Amino acid sequence: MTLIFVVLRRVLLGLISSVKGLLTNTAVFSVDFILTVYNLITPDRPVGAVVPKGHPGYGGKWPEYTPPQEGDSRCSCPMMNAMSNHGILPRDGKNITFRELDRAVRRTFNFAPTFCFFVPMYIGGLLGRPYATGRFDLADIDAHNCIEHDASLTRVDSFHDADQGRIAAPLVEEVLRSGTGPGGDLTRADLSRLLGKRRVEAKRANPKYSSTFTHKMFGASNGSTLLTIFGGRVDDLRAVLLEERIPDGWEPRVRHRMGLTMAEFNLTVLPVELGIREEVDGSIAQAGIERYAATGGSEKHA
Repeated sequence: MTLIFVVLRRVLLGLISSVKGLLTNTAVFSVDFILTVYNLITPDRPVGAVVPKGHPGYGGKWPEYTPPQEGDSRCSCPMMNAMSNHGILPRDGKNITFRELDRAVRRTFNFAPTFCFFVPMYIGGLLGRPYATGRFDLADIDAHNCIEHDASLTRVDSFHDADQGRIAAPLVEEVLRSGTGPGGDLTRADLSRLLGKRRVEAKRANPKYSSTFTHKMFGASNGSTLLTIFGGRVDDLRAVLLEERIPDGWEPRVRHRMGLTMAEFNLTVLPVELGIREEVDGSIAQAGIERYAATGGSEKHA
C-alpha cells in the first residue's frame, strides 16, 4: 500500500506541475501578445530616456566598469556578465535571485516584462530551483546543453574549454568584421551566415558536438539580440562582446514602451534561423561525415 501511495502521489504531483506550467505559459504568451499590440499603438520612449529614471544607465550614465576578479562567477551570456561587471547584478556574479535578474534585464536592456519573467523562470526550471525563492550563480546556468550550447558565436564549445565565462576573442573578432550593413553593421543575413559557419566548424572539430532544435533556437536567439537590442552596431558590440562592458552613452535600440516582447523578438529569430543555408545544402552533414572518416568510424555523432 505504501508503494502504491508513493506512486500515486508522484503521478498527481507530476500532473499538477504539468497543468500549472501549461496555464503559466498560456498566461505569459497571452499577455505578451497584448503588450505587442500596445507597443504598436503607443509612441516609443524618447531617445535618451529608454532606461528608466533612477536606474543605472539612465541618460547613458552607466556605473563604473570593473572586470571580473579572481573567484567571481561568470557565464556564457555577455549581457549578464556586463551587468555584473557594472554592479547592476552582484559584481561577484553569485547568489542572484531570479526576481533580481528579471528586474535588472527589464530595466537595463528594455525587454518586455513577459520576456524578463519567462526566461528566468525557464532557467530556474532547468536548474530545479523555484522562480519565487531560488538563487543561482552565473556559472550555474552553463550546465552543458541547458542554456549553454555548442556552436556559440562568442564561446568555443565546452568540449574544448569548460569555462564558458571565458571570451573567445577570435570568434568575437570574426563576428565584428563580418557585417555587411551600413558602416559594417550586422544584418540578419550576416547572423545566419555566421551561425551556419560556426555549426559546420563545431561539428567538424568537436567529437561530442550536439545540436537539437532547442539549441539551434537558443543560438539564433542569442545572435538576434545583437540585432534587436544593439541594432547590429559593431561599435557598441565591440565593447559588449570583447570586454563585457556597456559603452558610455549607450541605451537599448528597442525603444517600445513595454520593451521587446517575445512575439516581436521571434520576428527576427525565425528569419535568422531559417536563413542558415548550411542546414539545407548539406554542409553540416558533410562535416559529420568527414569527422567520422577522420576518426576511423570510432565516434558517434549527433
